[in-house]
Amino acid sequence: MPTFQYKAVDKAGRPARGSLDAANEVDLELRLRRMGLDLITYRQIEKYGSPFATGGKITRQDLINFCFDMEQMSRSGIPVIDGLRDLRDSIDNQRFRDVLTVITEDMEGGKMLSQCLAAHRDVFDNVFVSLVKAGEQTGRITDVFENLAASLKWQDELMSQTRRLLIYPIMVFVVVIGVTLFLLMYLVPQVVGLLKTMGVTLPLQTKALIIASNLVVHYWAAIFGLPVVAAVGIVAAVKASPRARYMWDYTKLHLPLTGPVLQKIILARFANFFALMYQSGITVLDAIKTSEEIVANRVIADGLMRAGQQISAGESLTETFQNLGMFPPLVIRMLRVGENTGALDTALRNVSYFYTRDVRESVDKALKLLEPTLTMGLGMILAFIMWSVLSPVYDILGKLKL
Repeated sequence: MPTFQYKAVDKAGRPARGSLDAANEVDLELRLRRMGLDLITYRQIEKYGSPFATGGKITRQDLINFCFDMEQMSRSGIPVIDGLRDLRDSIDNQRFRDVLTVITEDMEGGKMLSQCLAAHRDVFDNVFVSLVKAGEQTGRITDVFENLAASLKWQDELMSQTRRLLIYPIMVFVVVIGVTLFLLMYLVPQVVGLLKTMGVTLPLQTKALIIASNLVVHYWAAIFGLPVVAAVGIVAAVKASPRARYMWDYTKLHLPLTGPVLQKIILARFANFFALMYQSGITVLDAIKTSEEIVANRVIADGLMRAGQQISAGESLTETFQNLGMFPPLVIRMLRVGENTGALDTALRNVSYFYTRDVRESVDKALKLLEPTLTMGLGMILAFIMWSVLSPVYDILGKLKL
């Protein structure tokens, strides 16, 4: 948003000077009028951003702060459009400020907040827009923003846990690969040359290590290039073919170690948003339809699509989720109790809490198992290489003693 340097007068005719951010001349005049000033002259000035200000990317933390501020202003009785103007003036993120400027102008033109948000799908996703629309229709916009802030915080915590799960294995994997390549490409060839000059009979493990070293030294381009080509091919196939996307998503869910954790993370995200949408007044069918995009997995999305069809045909929510085969018996039992007692919203909150806790425990357990497993793997690789290299040397030393 540009910055204008202005000259104005107040109601008593006293001059006032200063600078103010505004979308255009009309917006500048309206802002000064709300300050009790009448604009006389103005000029646009160059604005140099603070090195501490955020850049053009709108982060999840920006959305959390936005929801929290909107919830507080709505609870205090401040009109939405006035709250948006105040937020626009206080946000450091230039791109988010521009988005709020457009939203404010659209609302001044008579549009609803949900309609204005829907014009910025890259910032506010379908769930966000649907929940705000439901809040406008039911008069629960304050509760919607409160739930959205809590949900976004939960997503942020979930992403932090996922990063914790991945960072350590990736670091150890890089170290293992680096050390192994250094030994195979530098140390082993030198030792092999020494052993050959001495005419020593090489044991089986040393021969295997020499073969591996020769492959890495002479065919390193193919060894490193083939995985890259395969990865690019898989990505291209997944983007181009729905069937390839389905197979890739199915494979991710059935990997030995990460598959169960990934499935729990997806179901936790679904349960959290499904409970949030249902509490906000969105119907079960619309919530399931929106959830197909949330899960970001074609296998589970197809299951939810079938669930929507079964509910449309007259089956209960509990029977439908039981037929999917993705939810454990405890979750099905909670849903059945919720339907029978008329407290489905409470049951859905319990399901969300169940999966959130399950994901947190699964990540913690995986971290505890991965650390010693990867360390042990690195130790075994180094031990094998050193054994293969040093065993002929010990044989030579034994013969020299004799």
